[in-house]
Order: sequence, then C-alpha cells, then structure tokens
Amino acid sequence: MIKRLVVIPTYNEIENIDRVVKNVFAQSVKFDVLVVDDSSPDGTADRVKKLKTLYPERLHLLVRQVKDGLGRAYIAGFKWAIERRYTYIFEMDADYSHNPNDLIRLYNTCFKGKADVAIGSRYSEGVNVVNWPMDRVLMSWLASKYVRLITQIPIFDTTAGFVCYHRKVLETINLDKIRFVGYAFQIEMKFKAYNLGFNIKEVPIIFTERTKGTSKMDKRIIWEAVFGVIKLKLKSIFSKRKFN
Repeated sequence: MIKRLVVIPTYNEIENIDRVVKNVFAQSVKFDVLVVDDSSPDGTADRVKKLKTLYPERLHLLVRQVKDGLGRAYIAGFKWAIERRYTYIFEMDADYSHNPNDLIRLYNTCFKGKADVAIGSRYSEGVNVVNWPMDRVLMSWLASKYVRLITQIPIFDTTAGFVCYHRKVLETINLDKIRFVGYAFQIEMKFKAYNLGFNIKEVPIIFTERTKGTSKMDKRIIWEAVFGVIKLKLKSIFSKRKFN
C-alpha cells in the first residue's frame, strides 16, 4: 500500500499551523502529516494536539527538546517516516510559502513520472517568487546558480525546501552523516541523491513569502551554505579518488 507523509518542521508557527494542516488534508490525494516541533514557546505543539482530535489517524506530532537546526528536524521526521514504512515522504514549510495544492504535482512526478526525487522549483522556469524584496530574490537565485556551478548538479533550485522523496532515497542516504543544518542541508540532500544516481526532476511552483510569523533566516545559515558547498564538492572529489 502506498503511504504518503508530509513532514512539516515548526518553531513558533501557531499563526500558520491550522491553515497549512487543514489544506494538506483537503487535497484529493490522501496525505498524512507529521509536525516536528522544536518545543515552540508560542504553543504550536499544543495547537497541533488540539488539531489531532479532528484528524486522529492522519495527524502526528513529534516534539524535540532542542532547537538545533532545520536539517536536524527534517532528519528526525524522515527517520520517523522510514520506521513506519511510508512510501513517499515530503518536506514542506509551515508558513504557507509552499502551496499544499502543489503536493499532488510533486507526488505525480514521482509516482507517474518515475522520479525518485521531485523538487518544487522556484527557478526552473524563470523566477517564481512572490512578495520577496528584490535583494532577497537576487541572493537566493545567485545562491542556486553558485551551487550549480560548484557542484555541477543539474538542478536550478538547489536550496528548495519543498521536496518529495521516495523512501528508498532516504534509506540509501546515510542520514546520520548529513552535516549541515540550515540552507546547506537542502543542498547536501540533493547533492547526495544526485551522486547516488537517483532520478531527480524539478516541478515549477510559485513560492509566496509568509504573511504571518517570522522568518528563521539569518546570516549564519547563509554562510554555512556558501562554505558548505565547497566542502561537499571537495569531499566528493577526494572520495572518488580514494576508490579509483
């Protein structure tokens, strides 16, 4: 039986969590949801517990006691999904920058289009970003161009956080050896999936900036991505030489 799980990491997303969860469940294809909450002081986890009374079989909650990065939250969610034998595992933001209506398109790209990884891409067909200031759009676009140049992976939106993975991808990648926690986490996952030979396809989406809550982006995360890409590429080169 095909099982689909949407992993949504949260930290202080009480203003957004109702809307995003209810819209995932409103889709014509059945998706379960796992909220991975990093002990939000605003009561996000408590709000999810109340929502669980409406969706007791489909909504799940994993509360982590530490806030140590988006990547760690996703890895906890991925391991939870693998243990429960979900076939397709999605990652999606809680702030509604990713439209739940696009989940079906990502799923069909994997299920019908035979992709192992489907990426909701802001940059595969121009620049599809709404309500970002121009400097942030330019920074994000240039970051993806930079990653593509350094790593040579044929992906336009390398920092995208709206992704569908077939379970076999997450089982093959050694999640315990994923090093990065912020922007670079998204890059590292795609880089490793590509180098392992998995079929990756991009699905054009429109990304809309959050209207509620606060962005978690900071300069430390950006610098992790800048230098992390170089480390990833160098490590892959030395690993290949070691086995040649």
